[in-house]
Amino acid sequence: MRVAVVGSTGYGGVELIRLLEAHPYVEITSVISSSSAGAPIAEGFPHLTEIRTDLLDAVDAEATRSKADLVFLATPSGIASQLAPQMLQAGLKVIDLSGDLRLKSPDLYERWYKKPAADPALLEQAVFGLAEVFGNEVKGQELISNPGCYPTAALLGLVPAVAAGWLDPSTIIIDAKSGVSGAGRGVGLGTHYSELNENFKAYKINKHQHIPEIEQVLGRVAGKPVVATFTTHLVPMTRGIMCTMYAAISGNHSTQEFIELYRSYYQGRKFVRVRPEGQWPATKEVSGSNYCDIGFAVDERTGRVTIVSVIDNLVKGAAGQAIQNLNLMMGWDETLGLHFVPVYP
Repeated sequence: MRVAVVGSTGYGGVELIRLLEAHPYVEITSVISSSSAGAPIAEGFPHLTEIRTDLLDAVDAEATRSKADLVFLATPSGIASQLAPQMLQAGLKVIDLSGDLRLKSPDLYERWYKKPAADPALLEQAVFGLAEVFGNEVKGQELISNPGCYPTAALLGLVPAVAAGWLDPSTIIIDAKSGVSGAGRGVGLGTHYSELNENFKAYKINKHQHIPEIEQVLGRVAGKPVVATFTTHLVPMTRGIMCTMYAAISGNHSTQEFIELYRSYYQGRKFVRVRPEGQWPATKEVSGSNYCDIGFAVDERTGRVTIVSVIDNLVKGAAGQAIQNLNLMMGWDETLGLHFVPVYP
């Protein structure tokens, strides 16, 4: 399959290129950037020297269709809502890595993203590609909305228990930490080395745009509205997300019962690894891979469970899951091109 990548000069786009180079059924035929068209991609990313010799193409749906069958949109929010209809009309399949098509409510999107929403018909067409939960809905579709990095880690850690009714959904607290690559390649004071090094800070408290995405999916699997407390933190590392989540348990369930529930829910899904009792995952243990690792600890004293979920934000949280969705869309083995052992140490 011939594919194009829009947003090839960002971290998500260049990670797509890295992973797609190893995919047995895919050929990258166009790398696209609105800001750097005409320049060699290796000029901005020297690690691609002699690997990708492409000149960056401009954004042009018809020109892209002449080269590709599917396009990945690794663009900032507010762009894919305009580009996706053009690409679809040109006859391309689309996988969008931005937040533009994740929320079904235009009003909700505009409230949280502070940008104009996509056409409601486009939002209705887009399938939310949380692969381990909604993967069966992806096959044969033309438009996939790839989940956000924080929602991927949080939802994979919460969905089985919420779907089973084992948690009181009104008590869910998500404490999320991310490496700085999640902020993108743009330069800003918040990601300046001297500001971030030896520092640890919370940001967008109660205002993060991923909150409605998490609540939308949890409400869907719970069968009723869910409101969660979600707090994000920036840590001085390049890659990785850890979500430490807390909720009151409905009923009487042990740590081992949570482990068995999750192993049953994710049976056959090779990218979710459920840790044995007494083990909790760390970000380095999934770095550079498409894995999500999950661990549990039930506190009988408080009647609460702590769930720890980790991913690589650029792989499982972005490019890796996008390729997983490509595989599901095309009816291929979902692990194709993603057999990466985590980088350790």
